[in-house]
Amino acid sequence: MSSILSIQGLSKTYAGGREALKRVDLEIEKGEIFALLGPNGAGKTTLINIVCGIVTPTQGRVTVGGHDIIDDYRAARSMIGLVPQELAMTPFESVMASVNFSRGLFGKQPNPAFTKKVLSSLALWDRKDSKLVTLSGGMKRRVLIAKALAHEPQVLFLDEPTAGVDVELRQEMWQVVRELRDSGVTIILTTHYIEEAELMADRVGVINKGELVLVEEKNELMRKMGKKRLVLQLDQPLAAVPPQLAKYDLSVGKDGRELVYTYDTKAQNSGITGLLDECASCGIGFHDLQTSQSSLEEIFVNLVHEGRK
Repeated sequence: MSSILSIQGLSKTYAGGREALKRVDLEIEKGEIFALLGPNGAGKTTLINIVCGIVTPTQGRVTVGGHDIIDDYRAARSMIGLVPQELAMTPFESVMASVNFSRGLFGKQPNPAFTKKVLSSLALWDRKDSKLVTLSGGMKRRVLIAKALAHEPQVLFLDEPTAGVDVELRQEMWQVVRELRDSGVTIILTTHYIEEAELMADRVGVINKGELVLVEEKNELMRKMGKKRLVLQLDQPLAAVPPQLAKYDLSVGKDGRELVYTYDTKAQNSGITGLLDECASCGIGFHDLQTSQSSLEEIFVNLVHEGRK
């Protein structure tokens, strides 16, 4: 794939000396869903605001579809749709009027068929004449997506798109995002709901303290950094891990009724066979076992924790 968004050496230092971004390099491929993860204050929104022309960078270069965001601002910005965190709208404007206004801001001629398609895809067509003030929080967030899509952008930024949205509506919006990707729109998603990234993203980037800590394909990231756990349900409780098993990464859980073994998914030999043999030698019996693998959330938390040391 070719890059549709190129970020090179991007830095931002605010008045007072706070570094919000530190020489970020990132290539976003056309047609992918890229999840940008990071704790509050990590630099996610600053990065988005620079690409969208809201904040001026201190250093670096950004191009969208080959257009420089500063030297060729109008062409670059026309390729971008932004769904911000804030629900800032004109309360007594109708849904249709609000979306049409956003389209007109980019010099696009009215296109009733396209507008209907966008509103229908977001389950808003039946509310097209409703005043924004009458809509629920979830519907208002969908209107923000419709406004961002009104001028037919090729790149869509979703900054915490499901914040404050109930679980059912969140799942509906995930489906909308997938359909947008399938239609050729490139999606850059920031979220605090790690399951969103795990469910939808093709690649994941982790940003912390203004630095891009990691960029990796989601499945490869989970393969490389994920750990597996083997949980043995014991016949008799243990007070502590026996000294004979000290070479294994073991812990005792659930009042001594579980023996938990954590191992590296990259290792050629998991060590499970040896562990089970030595458990038998120690007289440790078990009646059931279960395995589980690290989630993307656990990987993210570990990365951020290491960055704070």
